[in-house]
Amino acid sequence: MKIGQQDFDFDGKHTYVMGILNVTPDSFSDGGKFREMDAALYHVEEMVEEGADIIDVGGESTRPGYQAVSIQEETARVISVLEEIKKRFDVPVSVDTYKAPVMDAALSAGADLANDIWGLRYESLFSQEEKGWDGETMAEVVAKHKKPVCVMQNRREAVYEEGLLPGMMADLEESVSIGEGAGIFRGQMILDPGIGFGKTYEHNLEVLAHLGDFKVLGMPLLLAASRKSVIGLTLDLPVTEREEGTLVTTVQAVQSGWQMVRVHDVRKSVRAIRMMERIREYGYSIP
Repeated sequence: MKIGQQDFDFDGKHTYVMGILNVTPDSFSDGGKFREMDAALYHVEEMVEEGADIIDVGGESTRPGYQAVSIQEETARVISVLEEIKKRFDVPVSVDTYKAPVMDAALSAGADLANDIWGLRYESLFSQEEKGWDGETMAEVVAKHKKPVCVMQNRREAVYEEGLLPGMMADLEESVSIGEGAGIFRGQMILDPGIGFGKTYEHNLEVLAHLGDFKVLGMPLLLAASRKSVIGLTLDLPVTEREEGTLVTTVQAVQSGWQMVRVHDVRKSVRAIRMMERIREYGYSIP
């Protein structure tokens, strides 16, 4: 898959690293820390030097109980830093938003990958009043720009009457179907199981225990478990002390043949991936 000017070989033999850049005042992990332009660009430089393969920019926190911001404000936050990153660094940039107008502006400004926490399903799950905007759907926006997209599994409530994994698989297949219906090629989509979204604590652990099962979908997979509540609750640790737990999930992704992880601590994740992949060369087989 080509993301920006970079070719990503998603054959399951290497796990790429997506570094997180939150330009928000209230992100659950680093809210406000990289809001100022100089700090944001310095952090991008750090992540690139540490081995990040792609930078993911978010302009609105999606943590539990987050404060929604207007389309105008989120767009302004994202576009300003996106344009500066594209000027200064040779690294693909993804934009994390579920709002079609924000994504349209970001892709127009040079973003290389769309990252949608509602998996192209927001328009079908929320009323017009809840949505708050008109015009093209997220799937139509992505298709128009001919850019790849990461679709995340999510539900309004953590209810899976059909069973957790079957329900998640069905949701992801629906996302893919919506994308294909709008004109996005299947080979341009990455799937994310949505750790921490629309799931209970036990659900999140079950997903992490069954990462190998998602390979049946036959598409690139991204794990975004970095510093999430499932780690904090398991280890009884604040968000600032969850790196060891995050690294366990990263290694789990590598062991399961996943193609990408989305993380806050790039350096440690790159090292863990490199070590696990080297061990695997000497006889470790992917389940």
